[in-house]
Amino acid sequence: MTRPAGEGLSDEERYDRGMVVRREVLSDDHVDRAIAGTSELTADFQDFITRVAWGDIWSRPGLDRRSRSVAVITALIAHGHHEELAMHLRAGLRNGLTVDEIREIILQSAVYSGVPAANTAFRIANEVFAAE
Repeated sequence: MTRPAGEGLSDEERYDRGMVVRREVLSDDHVDRAIAGTSELTADFQDFITRVAWGDIWSRPGLDRRSRSVAVITALIAHGHHEELAMHLRAGLRNGLTVDEIREIILQSAVYSGVPAANTAFRIANEVFAAE
């Protein structure tokens, strides 16, 4: 059984590790914008996602980042989280996915998440890839 990624680490160490992974996956520019936009209301949330999502989950050894990107893109399409999809399409490219592979992920999602979800994902992907 794989041990939790953050086991034995302090919250500060989990945060620091999470920030490294977050920057590698999402880019310094994206993370800098997110941190700059942190308010008193969102500070605890920024700390939480950095420690837990990035420091614990994205840091686990069980899947490589490429595979994690496939899972995240699929989940975002399935749940209609369009506001996060563009960011994770860019992250998928940084994590080694190709445009052709992302096309296949979206096509696969059409079968299990619905044609409207895939249609929206293709629209967002077209915008992202045109800007890249």
